[in-house]
This record gives sequence, structure tokens and C-alpha cells, in this order.
Amino acid sequence: MSPAAMSPDADRFPGWLTFLLALTCGLGAANIYYAQPLVGVIGTALDMPDALAGLIVSVFQIGYGVGLFFVVPVADLVENRRLVIGLLGLSILSLIGAALSTTAAAFLLSAWLIGIASVAVQVIVPYTAHLAPARRQGQVVGNIMSGLMLGIMLSRPAASFATELFSWHAIFIISAGLLTILVVVLALVLPPRRPQTRMRYRDLIASMAGLALRTPTLQRRACYQACMFGSFTLFWTTAPLLLTEMFHLSQGGIALFALAGVAGAIAAPIAGRVADRGWIRSATVVAAGTGALACLLALVAANGTTSGLALLVLAAILLDAGATGVMVLGQRSVFSLAPELRGRLNGLYMTAFFLSGALFAAIGGGAYAMGGWTLAMAIGGALPLVALSVLVATEILPARRAAAASAEADTRSLG
Repeated sequence: MSPAAMSPDADRFPGWLTFLLALTCGLGAANIYYAQPLVGVIGTALDMPDALAGLIVSVFQIGYGVGLFFVVPVADLVENRRLVIGLLGLSILSLIGAALSTTAAAFLLSAWLIGIASVAVQVIVPYTAHLAPARRQGQVVGNIMSGLMLGIMLSRPAASFATELFSWHAIFIISAGLLTILVVVLALVLPPRRPQTRMRYRDLIASMAGLALRTPTLQRRACYQACMFGSFTLFWTTAPLLLTEMFHLSQGGIALFALAGVAGAIAAPIAGRVADRGWIRSATVVAAGTGALACLLALVAANGTTSGLALLVLAAILLDAGATGVMVLGQRSVFSLAPELRGRLNGLYMTAFFLSGALFAAIGGGAYAMGGWTLAMAIGGALPLVALSVLVATEILPARRAAAASAEADTRSLG
């Protein structure tokens, strides 16, 4: 199918294009997580002091945060296909730079650029929402997000296995090669999407503060997602510690455990279909409740037995499913507000997602050191309950009061 044949009004969204974009999002999102299990190896290879090596993961994340706030909103301003291809091209060059680095400074600069360029995935998501038919928007976005979540979940074990087979350089070279193939294909098949916004860049960025302050749906959805992704990050930050200390798993065993959690990504397309049917609020309750239940199961599972390990795998799958579901439901809600603002709205929404992950990754290690797995999972389980409390207070109770007031008014009019 040529770009011209693809339009936002099409009755069908091609399955092959969904797969292609989901694959791109998965590879793009994975780029900022490859280094996490390789910090020690990379630090030693590049003669980094321990303090500097500890910054490797942070530099990727800082770059991604910069890109979320300052690059993703540009999707409301410039032609989207060109922006996606340009960012993916920068990813390829930066990945090659990281692989060829012989000094700490060169690697850290490449890492920062990889982080910035990886926000291509957050341009693809609202771009896809524009292309998809309105009645299938949630389903298509959910499928794309399942690719993104799979990329995040598979990135760490993939990096570990590639390093064990070859060297730490390998995963960056492999990713650059795969992205190069995808860029060529995307350049040939993606349709253009030209925003109608006519603003200067600085005005575009300045407008985001106002959007954040005057968009209640964005505020609520960002809160729910921050809570759920905080719980998700806290679990995956501390689970390797528990698996090593209590279940005596090797690094290979921990990688296999992480692979088991990938099953939770199936929640993304399911949440998208549910959102298209208008059941967003109810589905959010179920997803957040699933996250809280997962943390309770994880707490019970910490007994060092085979059955405990199986229960911990189930908890990981449920928590991944809950966090993924809330994310997709939130994006469906946010994207329905104003099509011309999707780039900025997604930038703000995902900034909350990112900041929460960074915060609770730090809190997780401290909580585990202070109170072990019990304290870590108590915090992790409380976060979905906070999301549920906010949802009840800001959506469910006001809706019930409005319904009761309407019923009372109808009764009076009949009387």
C-alpha cells in the first residue's frame, strides 16, 4: 500500500502496518533499557569510576525525559512521518556511536542522544491515532503499545544474552541494524500527516503548562498512570534482589523470570478494544485493582519455595497487565480530547509516566534496604489503591451525584 492510499478516514487499518509500527515502538523503547544489566561490564570496559558508571542508566533516562518534553510536542507542528524517520535515524547513529565508544565521555554522549531519539515511539503513538479510524482507535493504539511494552520487558534479557554470546557492543549494533531496515521500510510505506497548528516552537512549548493546568482528564489519567507505573517500576527494581537472595537464582534465571512477565503485555490490545466500547472507567478500576492484587500476591510469594516462585511469576504478569492496561486506557482518553493537541498531550502524559518510573526506581532500592520485600510491596500495593481512590473521588462519585440529581429533577418535573 502506498502512503497516498492510507488515510485517517480509511475503514480498515492494515494489520501489517500495525505490526510494523508496534515492532518499531518495541525496538525504539528497548534502546534506553539495554544498558541497565550491563552497567558493570560497560563501566569496566571504558575504565569508568564506580560513581560515573552509576550514571549510565540515568543519562539514558535524562535524554528520554528531555525528548518527551521538548521533542514529542513537535508532532503538533511538523510533518509526522519526517519527524519519525529523523528521530529513528538519530537513534541509529547514536547506537553505532555507543557501540564504537572507547571513552566514557563518548559513550555517555551517545547514551544521552539515544534517550532523546527514542521518543520517536511517543511520536508514533499519536500519529497512529490520527491514521486509525475513530471506532478502532483504541484497538490500534493498544496493539502499538503492546509492542512498546514488549520492547521494554525484553530489552534487559536480550542485552544480557547478547553480551554473554558476544560482547556488550553487540546489542547496540544489532539494534542499529534492525532499525536501519525498519527506517527504509517506513520511509516507503508511511503516509504523511501534516498538522494544522501554526505556532512558533517556543510558543508550542509554553502552551504545555496551560494544557496541564486546564485539562482535568489529562491530570486524572496522568495520576493513575504515574501510580501504576510507579508500582511496576518498584517491583522490577527490587524483584532481582529478592530472586537472588531468597530464591537463589542466577542472572540467567532472573532473565528468564523477566521473560515470563512479558505475558502481561497482552493487556494492551484488550484494553484498547474495551476503550473503543466506551468502558474506560470500569476497565481502569479493574486494571488498577489487578495491580494492587498483584502486589499482595508478590508479598505472599516471598517464601523461597518453588510454589512461591510460581506465584511471583503470576504476580509479575498481573502487575504488567494492570500497568499496561491503565496506560492504554489513559492514552485513549487523552487522545479523544483534541486531535490537534495530541503531540503535546502525549508528551505531558508520558512525562508523568517517566518521572514516576525514575522516582520509584530510586525509592524501591531504599525501601528494600530499609524494610525488605515487605516494605517494597507495601508501597507498590498502595500506589494502585491511590489511583483507585482518586478515580472514585473525581469520576465515580461525581457521576453518581450527577445521575441522582438528574433523576430527582425528572421526578419533580413529572410531579
